[in-house]
Amino acid sequence: MPLTPTQRVLDATPLAACAFNVVLIEQLEAVVDGAERAGLPVIAQISENAVAYRGALAPLAAAARAAADAARVPVALHLDHATRVELIEEAVACGFTSVMYDGARLPWERNVALTREVARWCHERGVFVEAELGEIGGKNGAHAPGVRTDPAEAARFVADTGVDALAVAVGTSHQMTERTAAVDLDLVRALHTAVPVPLVLHGSSGADDATLAGAVRAGMKKINMSTHLNTVFTGAVRAALGTGPAVVDPRRYLGPAREAMAAEVARLLRRLGAAAS
Repeated sequence: MPLTPTQRVLDATPLAACAFNVVLIEQLEAVVDGAERAGLPVIAQISENAVAYRGALAPLAAAARAAADAARVPVALHLDHATRVELIEEAVACGFTSVMYDGARLPWERNVALTREVARWCHERGVFVEAELGEIGGKNGAHAPGVRTDPAEAARFVADTGVDALAVAVGTSHQMTERTAAVDLDLVRALHTAVPVPLVLHGSSGADDATLAGAVRAGMKKINMSTHLNTVFTGAVRAALGTGPAVVDPRRYLGPAREAMAAEVARLLRRLGAAAS
């Protein structure tokens, strides 16, 4: 089926929609395969960093559209952590169903002004907009330990910008390879009460299953994950290459990595999208 609007994926998922970052086509295939196994919608994400690595947005975006067209479940395509407005404009031209404008490093007034303009421009084109208040840990900011989003400020930011979803700081951090983060569930509940749009948890790789399930029950609606799946993918590559120097065909190590990631995507979708217990 064609790419599905991100809002529709959020609405169609019983609990939280899962959004998984991809850099390689094999990872994109794993996300779609895992979603089909779980029978749940999914959001595939391409970050500004991934674009920089690949040197261009359009080729991976085209692969994502093709994968969505062939998928048996709804697939949305999201641009993650975009700091450049021109990249957002390119993503919209490529058919992305949502974008995240990341003005978190900017002063409040500048972040509000630019986010508001991005939201206005994207809404005119039917594109869902996520934004961030404060910075995310691992990127010089607010999902670092001790940094928290204030519910009143979050509500004001959403009202002033008109965004459709808000990434908030509640205790997770980007690029964690151990799942040891503690999420402030009371703060999640307070934010859920104060903020009239879906809440997004970045840095979800650092939280274990029980913590993520608790965050979903407390009000998180979109769970972003990258590093944990990269760990699963890379672990399978290492295992395949470890069988001996004769393994030189990329299909022999990327294939198992794709399978391992697809299985984990399916597991996470079932855990967080269908039943958070």
